Amino acid sequence: MELSYGDVKAAADRITGHVRPVAIASGDAIATNGELWLALEFMQHTGSFKARGARNFIQAHQDDGTLPDAGVTIASGGNAGLACAWAAREQDVRATVFLPTTAPLVKVERLRGYGADVRLVGAEYADALAACREFADTSGALPSHAYDNPYIAAGAGTLMVEIHHLLPQLDTIVVAVGGGGLFAGVATAADHYGVRTIAVEPEHCRALHDAIQAGRIVDATVDSVAADSLGARRATELALRAAQNYDVTSVLVPDADIIAARLALWQDRRLAVEHAAATAVAALTTDAYRPEPGERVCVVLCGANTDPADLAR
Repeated sequence: MELSYGDVKAAADRITGHVRPVAIASGDAIATNGELWLALEFMQHTGSFKARGARNFIQAHQDDGTLPDAGVTIASGGNAGLACAWAAREQDVRATVFLPTTAPLVKVERLRGYGADVRLVGAEYADALAACREFADTSGALPSHAYDNPYIAAGAGTLMVEIHHLLPQLDTIVVAVGGGGLFAGVATAADHYGVRTIAVEPEHCRALHDAIQAGRIVDATVDSVAADSLGARRATELALRAAQNYDVTSVLVPDADIIAARLALWQDRRLAVEHAAATAVAALTTDAYRPEPGERVCVVLCGANTDPADLAR
């Protein structure tokens, strides 16, 4: 299974005007070797890029007549669940979101604020996922996924379409990787524009890096401060194919430098972002990726659903 630029372009045609266009800021204080920009995608609806994929997923099924009356369902208390609930509300579609009973009340309330039917099942995510699958089977609701779906990945890739429009001379895009939905979409569009992709993962959340080395999807350890967003045990086939087919460099960064990059974004720019967003920045601050002189680089700040309490120093 592969993703094409045509898939990303079709997604852009569907969701343009329904998501917030990305804003670009100078990042010259972070790296001085070339020209650097920051893509402020954390300003997106629901606080992360996930809104793009969720909107595209639901809209595509509506357009194809494959969206059931029972609506959509997902097991996720994170960014994907929020995006699914938001997109469903925007398109007048029912959304049923499954969470473990241990989910923080603030997440439950936020999901309900988007109009989702929130169901708390079991003590672990696996319990909620099993209940979600059973609900999809019995109700006919359309199951969504955080990242492992072509419509989700293509929607995420629309971010690169917008970045290229704003920065047509861009050489390199730097993006954090979890399961690989954002990466697959961005790398696919980037290759179409002749832009190199730098895939950044925490040292101990390296599903894509390990898959690239093995030449196949493998299980990876999940142990990082950024695991709440980047903690996929397996990368998707879409992500691996993109890494193998396009101009992609995979790099790893340690947790200590992710934390430092996140704090620096706050102290220097007053940007309160997730550790996942800081992971992409850490590739430059740690020299995991060193741009060539004059290289034009854009770093994606992918989300800001974080507790800013530990930034007040």
